[in-house]
Formats: sequence, structure tokens, C-alpha cells
Amino acid sequence: MILLVSVSARMLAELATREGHEVLALDRFGDLDLQQLCPSVSLLRDLGGRGRMAELVDAAERIRAESVIYGAGLENRPDLVDRLAAGRTLLGCTPETLRRVRDPSLLGDSLRSAGLAYPRTFSAAEAPVRADRARRWLRKPVRGGGGRGVREWRGGRLPAGVVVQERIRGLPCSAAAVADGRSAALLGVSEQLIGRPALGARGYAWCGNLVPPRLAAQERHALAHAARAICTHLAAAFGLRGLFGVDVVWDGEQAWVVEVNPRPTASLETIEAVHGVRSFAAHLEACAGRLPTVRSFAEPAEAAGKAVVFATEDVRVPDTSAWAALGIRDVPHPGEPIAAGHPICTLLATGCAPEALLAGLEARAAALRAELRDRVGVHAVA
Repeated sequence: MILLVSVSARMLAELATREGHEVLALDRFGDLDLQQLCPSVSLLRDLGGRGRMAELVDAAERIRAESVIYGAGLENRPDLVDRLAAGRTLLGCTPETLRRVRDPSLLGDSLRSAGLAYPRTFSAAEAPVRADRARRWLRKPVRGGGGRGVREWRGGRLPAGVVVQERIRGLPCSAAAVADGRSAALLGVSEQLIGRPALGARGYAWCGNLVPPRLAAQERHALAHAARAICTHLAAAFGLRGLFGVDVVWDGEQAWVVEVNPRPTASLETIEAVHGVRSFAAHLEACAGRLPTVRSFAEPAEAAGKAVVFATEDVRVPDTSAWAALGIRDVPHPGEPIAAGHPICTLLATGCAPEALLAGLEARAAALRAELRDRVGVHAVA
């Protein structure tokens, strides 16, 4: 049995069970559709916890499993990954790899030495002195994820634990790849949806993915070529193993790396829908030291998208038992209270073109939010 540990384990569990693997999932939410996929333990529902990653790992240590895969939230905690791996086969990057590839200074030096683009990035101590105020800057937590805590920086003192990175103008994208510790195979490239008000997201919060990105075919080809070179370099330079993702900004000519996520990433289910890859099988093969053969993907015949719908006010959801059949994932339980600023669910869709697909997802999000207001009203969350 494979143990899955993540802030949200639904997507990983769905990819695994679709391929016939026996898994047990530990995550924060314990969503309704996750419970229908496989045995699961929720920190909030079953263990009375408050959502801290250390509490998830505490629970995982009490479960017998031959191997473990970690997802979002643990790339910033190599100490917890080390605990997860004790007595089990770790299917993913080692704690030492996490420490190195998540270090902005080491990452930037490695990329620039290979002729790859990485924005000017300064530590909290360096930024007030070295950051050129004529440029635009973002303040980012070193141990961040999903765009949380990212905001504009225009000067002033900074706390420890943040960096200041030059803001690159362009389209935010994400490359998904798989590595065997020496080389990498690109699985696909998606556009990242960031801070879209129609989905209830603000600022720089990640709220979904589109495959393919909304670019002309020639630019998509150039982006994929750049992403392949970036992923191959990172795999060799840092010993990446298994599924990983690279966040980039495409400025029309080159891909600027802004972050590496050394674990399975949220874009995988959209990439599978368009390119037909079997990402969970690819992960297992690569972790065993066999880099899978991935066919070069041509211009896709259709598009796929996922959109995370955030609550803009405190709500309580109605009966959600039929939501999964409507292309809704990460389904909350009937009657569950959701506070403003927190995710309600994820919408999945396929279509002919990414532009129309995004418009449809945003229309569905608006309709869902209106339905919640009309049917159950708005309630304060205790």
C-alpha cells in the first residue's frame, strides 16, 4: 500500500486509483470525493487537529505502509519528509534535495550558470540596500506555496523568512515533469490562473490551470522547448526524483523560473486530460530509476482546465452529494461551513479552446456562488 500525505490529497488519490493502485490518503480536508476514492484520514475531521503539517506526519507515523508519496505543503519541510520516510520507501525527492532546490540563492546560481533565466532575488537583509527601486518587486515567503503571502514590495524593512524578487511581466505558466535523479521528461505545460476575481481569488493566489496556455501555437512550442531544457537541467543539478513542477513566467521570448515545486503538482489532471500521459505510473517508474518514455506532445486537439472557487463571504454549503457527477472535485461535505477566503471546491472541464474554457469555468463559478447565496443564505462561520 502507498501512503499519500498532502494538504489536499484528492487529486493524487484520483490519479493513483484510476491506475489501479491501493492507496491510503492523509490530508487536511477529508473532502467527500476523496473519501469515496480510497481509505483516508482527515486532520480536521478525524483527528481534531488545526491543519499543521507536523500533525499530519504525526498521524502518518502511526500507519503501516510500505511506501509514501508526499504532496503540497511538505516541500517546505524536509524535516517532516525525513520522518515520513523512516521505515518506508520514499517515492519522491529526498529531504536534502528539498533543502537545496527550495533555496532561492542556490537555485538562482544554478540556473544562471546554465544560461537560464531567473529574476533578481534578494534576501530580506539585502533587498533594502540592493534592490533598484526603479524596478518592480514582489515580496515572497521562502516557505510559501500557492501564492499565499506574495505581494508588491516598494521598499522598507523586511522580516526574516522572506525574499524580494523582481516582478517579470508575462504569462504565468507551469511545467510538469518527471525525473529519475539524472534527467527529466516533460509531461506538459499549463497556464497558471492567478488572483482571478471571478473565481474569488485575490492578489497572487493560485486558482487553477489551463492546458494549453493562451498563447499562439508558435509561442507554445517555444515555451515547451524552454521548459524541457529547464527541467532537464534541474533534474541533473539537484537530483530531482519523481514528479515535479517548475513555475515560470513567459515574457514572449524566454521562460523565467520563479519557483521549483519538487513534488506532484496540481496541473497534472489537466495535463493528463489533454496529453494522455499516465502521471502516477511515470512517478513510480522514475522513482525506481527508470525514466519513462514520454511522447513529444503535438498541438493539442482540445483544452482542459481546473478552477478553484474561493468563498468571498462566509457560506454553508447545501447537499453536495451530486457535485462530483457535475465535474466538481474537492467536494465539501453537506452542510459544511466555509469561511471567506477559503476554497469551496474545484471545477474541471474540457473544451475546444482555452479562452472559451476559462470563460465557461468562470461562469460556472459565478453560478455556484449565486446558488449558495440563494439556496442557503450566508452564515457566519463559528
